[in-house]
Amino acid sequence: MMTDTRMQRGQQWLKTLLQLTGINTEIQAELEATAIGEGESTEPDNYWLIIDEINMMPDQIQVLIGPGGVVLDAIQYLANSVLNLNQPPEEQASYTIELNGYRVKRQAEIRAIAQAAAMQARTTGKEVEIKSLSSAERRQIHTFLKEFGDLETFSRGKEPHRNLVVRPALPE
Repeated sequence: MMTDTRMQRGQQWLKTLLQLTGINTEIQAELEATAIGEGESTEPDNYWLIIDEINMMPDQIQVLIGPGGVVLDAIQYLANSVLNLNQPPEEQASYTIELNGYRVKRQAEIRAIAQAAAMQARTTGKEVEIKSLSSAERRQIHTFLKEFGDLETFSRGKEPHRNLVVRPALPE
């Protein structure tokens, strides 16, 4: 089965990367829906690579997550770039790197930020700009708010000062 090889390739790559940094630990892998709880729609070809923190020191966990998740985001970006390099489209996959529940907690925060921005845009009828999001987090909000037909989202500015804007949809 294709999925197994992509999942195993991701696990092996991450395990090797961590070994190079002196961290010897196991990597669990699951399809996205299992990782974030049932009731969510499963993204096909989206794997969660979960770093087992059992044998890690708290400072190792902190360093790997980094301030505001920047290190975890960088590892995730690297994983997605390297693991999909020279792969035919049907063999490509999306990888989310999880450690110590950081992504699950952050997803809940992102969802709350999106809901608050949606409510504010609806109430005021004005644009709401959300700062300090990674590109992956902006994408999550775009996806989440796509369900609301009365709102539109777009990004404005250049990295690292790129912000997400939520506003009432303009009548067609």
